Amino acid sequence: MSRVNNTIRNAMAAIGLLLAGCASGDGLWVELADQRYTVEVADDNAERARGLMFRDRLAEGHGMLFIHDREEPQAYWMKNTRIPLDILYFDDSRQLVSQQRDVPPCSAGNACPSYPSRAAARYVLELNAGEAARLGLRDGARLQLGPAIVAP
Repeated sequence: MSRVNNTIRNAMAAIGLLLAGCASGDGLWVELADQRYTVEVADDNAERARGLMFRDRLAEGHGMLFIHDREEPQAYWMKNTRIPLDILYFDDSRQLVSQQRDVPPCSAGNACPSYPSRAAARYVLELNAGEAARLGLRDGARLQLGPAIVAP
C-alpha cells in the first residue's frame, strides 16, 4: 500500500509542477525571442490610457500588451508610471518595428515626455526595463500571441 501511495504522491507532485509551470495557462501570454511573458491586455481606449499607471512594480516575466484599432505611428508616455519600462512597438504582422528601452518613470503629469515609434505599429508591449537588452532584441523580432488574445 505504501508503494501505491508513493506512486500517487509522486504523480501528484509532477502534476503540481506542470500546473505551476503553466501559470499563463489561460492563454494571456506572448512569446518574444523564445521567452514567454504573462500579459494583461489593454485593447480599448480606457485600458490603453491607464496602462501601468500607479503601479509600484511589474512582476518578473509579466508585461502589458496594448492592441490598437489600426496600425499607425504610436507614441507612449510615462505619466504617473512608477516603474522603468521597455516599450516595444510591433506592426500588423507582429514584427518589431521600434524600441524605446529603459524609459524612466515620470511624475511630472502632462509635462512627461513622449516616446514615439519610428514606424507604424498596432501592438505595443511594455516590459520591465532591461528585458529588451537581456533578450538581445533587434528590429524584426516576431511576437507570438497566446490563444486567448484576440488579434484584430
